[in-house]
Amino acid sequence: MVTVGAVAGFAVFGVAGPALAHVEVSADKTTAGAENVTLTFDGEAESTSAGLAAERVVLPAGIDPAGVTLVSAPAGWAFSRTADGFTVAGKALKVGTDAVWKVKIAKLPDGETRLSFKTLETYGDGKVSRWIEIQQAGQDEPDNPAPLVTLKPGPSSAPAAAAGTPAATAPVAIASATSSDAAVAPPASPTPSAVAGDRALQRTAEDQGSTWWIWAIIAVVLAAIAGFAVLRQRRSARPAEPRS
Repeated sequence: MVTVGAVAGFAVFGVAGPALAHVEVSADKTTAGAENVTLTFDGEAESTSAGLAAERVVLPAGIDPAGVTLVSAPAGWAFSRTADGFTVAGKALKVGTDAVWKVKIAKLPDGETRLSFKTLETYGDGKVSRWIEIQQAGQDEPDNPAPLVTLKPGPSSAPAAAAGTPAATAPVAIASATSSDAAVAPPASPTPSAVAGDRALQRTAEDQGSTWWIWAIIAVVLAAIAGFAVLRQRRSARPAEPRS
């Protein structure tokens, strides 16, 4: 009976105890590299004796504090930038009241799909809750997880093969351009050796044209000599006439 009663007592105590609080964050745009993104933070109150008075957020790499502006915060709270993030703070809220605030990010980092926003919550009594442990993909959630935003890959994160697809048609375009250029390309300029050969032939032709009369005279003389030789041969071949 004692054992059963003890177990029942622990069970009731466990149900009645407060749930583990967290700081949650969500984004209205969930693509890496998105611009003008509104982040909504929800800091759950866990103290039963004091209310939340300040929320300090450390921005992940790739987000410049200068690009963060306040959208809304608990009444009376002010927004201020820090070297690595920002803070919203003011009069302590009522005990058990969650702190909800929104900020606008000018641009999310390119190529990042997991953004952790380490957050330190300060209560009116000075107690600080540190939600700063990075949640690793595929692993159990740590005891004090930092608020996490999961994003889809943006255009700049597309596989290199997809980016290179248009280049596959480049050889065809180049080949076509080469064929077209060949049809209208001017004749190739003659090489120096070809020019020299043409000039030599031209000089030979000119020389031959200027001495043609000499060759004509030589031909006439040769023809006359040949005719004279034939005539003498015929005369010597005739029989001698008898003398009376």
